[in-house]
Amino acid sequence: MTRNEVYREIEQAMGLVPAMFKALPDSSLEFEWQLFKKVQVEETAIPNKYRELIGVGVAAIMRCRYCSYYHTEIAKLYGATDAEIEDAIHFAKSSAGWSTYINGLQINFEEFTHEIDQACEHIRKSQMQETLN
Repeated sequence: MTRNEVYREIEQAMGLVPAMFKALPDSSLEFEWQLFKKVQVEETAIPNKYRELIGVGVAAIMRCRYCSYYHTEIAKLYGATDAEIEDAIHFAKSSAGWSTYINGLQINFEEFTHEIDQACEHIRKSQMQETLN
């Protein structure tokens, strides 16, 4: 596709051609737009609302104000509430904190995975027991 053809497609989808696409060279514009559509726009195995909430958390960890704004606004567009957005950010904060802690302490990875497997088995059994009651 030519640059103008890609621009027409972007404008049809978004109502304008954002500067981030205008900054791309001809050699990668079509590829980047197709990838953007596939990952950021089209419905996938994870519904858009939840995918955008993941994006909110990732953006917060990356501390990217562009990504934070984009994913927050798109998450709202797909119906995310302020409480869900805060929860996604809190989850990302917690995950990053635990990652920092256990990596910093150099917790034995094999022991860690064994313990997580044990915990998951315990939770599965508890859930099955609750279903039977």
